[in-house]
Order: sequence, then structure tokens, then C-alpha cells
Amino acid sequence: MTPKAALTALAFENSFLEDQYKVGWVIAGKLLARKRPRLLPVYDRVVRCALGHPPSFWTDLRTALREDDAALHHRLLGLRQSAGLPETVSALRVADVAVWMAHPAPGHRCP
Repeated sequence: MTPKAALTALAFENSFLEDQYKVGWVIAGKLLARKRPRLLPVYDRVVRCALGHPPSFWTDLRTALREDDAALHHRLLGLRQSAGLPETVSALRVADVAVWMAHPAPGHRCP
């Protein structure tokens, strides 16, 4: 499956989940991230706030992970190794934790 086809399929799953009773974009995104931990990062209010409301989070993240010979991806794998985490923990999960840890304390107002 091509990356574009995968994103299209995920967008369909996301819209299907959001159409369910009491399932908003945060819950839908977290369910998909749990289902596809190597393909989809967690994108919730904390991540959105920490990253400054990026207009195209998925595209920007994909670009960042691939540019400079995948320097960011390799850095995340290095952080995983430094933390002593197993290889089953994806680079995206490491990024999720890093963003959450770097985000200001609860109650911080997002820009």
C-alpha cells in the first residue's frame, strides 16, 4: 500500500469513528494510533498545543521524519535505545512521549 493510500484509508477510519456516538477527533485519533502504532502518532489537544496548531500535522510529520536522511527518525530511535525501551516501541511512540513531557504544565493556555 502506498503512503497516500494508507493515509486515505486512515482518514476513512477516522471519519467513521468520529461519526460514532460520543467519539470525537481525540478519541478517534487515539484509537487509530493504538491500532497502528508504527503508522499513526497520537494527535490530541496536548500535541496540537505543543506544536502550535500545525495546519497539516500528518504531512508535516511525515516530511520531518524523512528529511535530512531521516535524521529525526534516527534521533527518536536513539532516544528509545537510551531509555532502554524494546524495539516494539515505535519511533512515533517515542515522539508522542517526548512531546507530552516537553509540554507545559496542565492549565497552560495554548497560543
